[in-house]
Amino acid sequence: MKIIFTEDVRGKGRRGEIKELPDGYANFLIKQNKAKQANAQAMSQLKGQKRAEARKEAEELEEAKKFKELLESGERVVEMKAKAGTDGRLFGSITSKQISQELEKQYGMKIDKRKMELREPIRTMGYVNVPVKLHNEVTAKIRVHISEK
Repeated sequence: MKIIFTEDVRGKGRRGEIKELPDGYANFLIKQNKAKQANAQAMSQLKGQKRAEARKEAEELEEAKKFKELLESGERVVEMKAKAGTDGRLFGSITSKQISQELEKQYGMKIDKRKMELREPIRTMGYVNVPVKLHNEVTAKIRVHISEK
């Protein structure tokens, strides 16, 4: 029997996948609401869902690209002040959370701190490029300037 998975079933199929399974197992999955029979109506509904998902994904990608342009346009530099020693090393460090808060304060742009790909907190003064993963395919760079208080 041909079925369409409505949920992921480990070892058998993923949500939205169409597969041919033995009748007994297919009926079991249908009763569990993990699959439905692949008739013409269900197939067209699945195609519609896939088109909607593709459209939504394209919109998210476009939005991420626009946000990247907005972040990198002009000379946007996040200015931060911190206490530092004589050799230019900071007392403490600058984290992605602080950068996110400062970006929102200065430019009104909200970025989740988890999207910033700082390998380790910033401990030196000067300019630093911080990569931000906005989407699977889109990565922007925020320029951060750390100066002494």
